[in-house]
Amino acid sequence: MSRKGSCYDNAPMESFFGPLKTELVQHRKYRTRQESMAEICEYL
Repeated sequence: MSRKGSCYDNAPMESFFGPLKTELVQHRKYRTRQESMAEICEYL
């Protein structure tokens, strides 16, 4: 792990952020950063 060109380096983060983006973030427009942080915290 953590070698240059290793395709598994990003797997844990992509498996976390992928569903978050598709289920929550891509479907909304947030007015403020605080609004987005509150909704993401509630989602988690």
